[in-house]
Amino acid sequence: MRLSAKALAITSGLIWGCCLLLVGLINLAAPSYGTDFLRGMGSIYPGFFHVRNFADVLLGTVYGFVDGVVAGWLMGWLYNSLIRPTQQSAATRMDRAA
Repeated sequence: MRLSAKALAITSGLIWGCCLLLVGLINLAAPSYGTDFLRGMGSIYPGFFHVRNFADVLLGTVYGFVDGVVAGWLMGWLYNSLIRPTQQSAATRMDRAA
């Protein structure tokens, strides 16, 4: 069974972007929450600092979405390229037989 690399990319981007958004927003409300996580993300994403402002939270969200899309697409592409072509679902075999 093949994966949809596009669907996996969008899903991964949304999940990772929302994670960064959620941690950033909670950090704005409670300054001690997620500081080490945000500091770590700041060391990975250029221009994203763990300064407590809304613009930085949005920038981190965009970085997370783009990073998730790229990682999700690569995982889907790699999975699809590594599965054996003989691994087909019963529905696919029946469609080819008809």
